Amino acid sequence: MTVSMKKLLIALLISLPLTAQAKPGHIADDVFTFYHGGPGNQYRITGRIRSGDPVEILKVDEASKYTQIRTSSGRTGWVPNDNVRPGASLAVRLPELESNLESSRSSVETQREELQNLQQELAAVRDEKELLAEETRKLQSTIKDLNFRIDSMDESNMMRWFTHGGLVALGGVILGLVLPMFRGRRKTRSEWV
Repeated sequence: MTVSMKKLLIALLISLPLTAQAKPGHIADDVFTFYHGGPGNQYRITGRIRSGDPVEILKVDEASKYTQIRTSSGRTGWVPNDNVRPGASLAVRLPELESNLESSRSSVETQREELQNLQQELAAVRDEKELLAEETRKLQSTIKDLNFRIDSMDESNMMRWFTHGGLVALGGVILGLVLPMFRGRRKTRSEWV
């Protein structure tokens, strides 16, 4: 086996565990940075990368405060930890955020219209409730008046019956006194034949 084959085999063996652990990330949205061949700026610059470009985070070296990345073209390098962020960049998320914002605005407008409709319905229900309350008060007053009339009619009917009864009794007494006067004499039996 030649030396270059050994180096290639070692590079492949080293990169296998790194690819399994890679996490999506991006270069910070506010920087334009170079990446180095090792974890520090003392290593040679192997390329440059723009802010917002997607990368895979391969390894974080806390001692040197550098992160090993792989670019979308497959090149690897090291950048300062401050220049790398996990997840998608603002440039990638911005259209989705704008879409969500537009959807939220549309939803807010729909809810505003629904709220106005509900407020109008509430006002109509309150007006109807007020009308029904006024009608209830009028009906209760009418019921009270009718109950009073019924009570006074009962007393009036009772007085009328007493009056009629008294008049009938008085008429009977008068007839009882007057009728014997008109009777005249009694016919005897012989007169009837």
